[in-house]
Amino acid sequence: MAEADSPIQIDDSDRDSSYDDSDAVSETTSLRSSVFKHVYENGRRYHSFRAGAYWGPNDEKAQDNLDLFHHIFTLSLDGELFLAPIDPKPQRVLDLGTGTGIWAMDFADDHPSASVIATDLSPIQPTFVPPNLEFQIDDFTAPWTFTPESFDFVHARSIYGCVSDYSALYAEVYNALKPGGYFQQAEISVVPKSEDGSIAGTFMERWGPLALEAGEKFGKSFRIAEDSKTLIEQAGFVNVTYRRFKWPIGPWPKDPKLKEIGAFNRLGWEDGIDGWAMYLFTKYLGWRTEEILVLIAGIRRELRDSAVHGYQDMTVCYGQRPPG
Repeated sequence: MAEADSPIQIDDSDRDSSYDDSDAVSETTSLRSSVFKHVYENGRRYHSFRAGAYWGPNDEKAQDNLDLFHHIFTLSLDGELFLAPIDPKPQRVLDLGTGTGIWAMDFADDHPSASVIATDLSPIQPTFVPPNLEFQIDDFTAPWTFTPESFDFVHARSIYGCVSDYSALYAEVYNALKPGGYFQQAEISVVPKSEDGSIAGTFMERWGPLALEAGEKFGKSFRIAEDSKTLIEQAGFVNVTYRRFKWPIGPWPKDPKLKEIGAFNRLGWEDGIDGWAMYLFTKYLGWRTEEILVLIAGIRRELRDSAVHGYQDMTVCYGQRPPG
């Protein structure tokens, strides 16, 4: 695994710039027809269940982008789905904000012993899934209805901009875990960096502060990649481990693995950035669509400029509910 412990060497060989109460009323137990309707804005489709709770679109373009980033996560982790030292035969596992469900499906396939529940606001998951996997339409930031101390492992990935109160969420996670169970959260920093100053003055550099500001005004921070260790420790978890990995934005590194990650990450940015920006920038920063398109066009040009050596941090943090 290429962790963020050393500078990324630049590949100079190619300078081509184009390169559980039964009586409880809960969305977890009943899917109403309204859940399967959608909201359309700025030419994109969004979820209708608790509309506005999540900033990203859920159309096919967005789903493809989520699946692409699943591939980047597994590349970065050398094919692993998680790093927490969980029991090799977990019995009950929960995946929060599952998106297309690809992580949950892979986990369920790899762990037939586990009963896996995966939740999301959008009903975009496939119908044919492993028999030990159940998708539920639910808001994980609402009070939980799961049986306390019933999960061996709770997993979350890329829930940045989804949570207004992490203390409340982590308390729910803690209570739902069996003593000795693990929670893991993997996140992507929204702030591009460079080690050689090559993003100074670029649209890419401008993106980070704007994304953070939009999250603050939305009321759901995008800083969780940087803050997860402190918050998870404050929630009472022990044996907390925090690891940071570098994701190049573009295939500019010399290292073959980082070059591959960078190539896929550039594609993820190119295909995803309009969906990342449109909802938040129009509603919470007061930008006009035309202004957003100028910003996006500038970033896309820089993504194809081999002299711009941007990268972002990906972090994995896991902790254990104290045993006994």
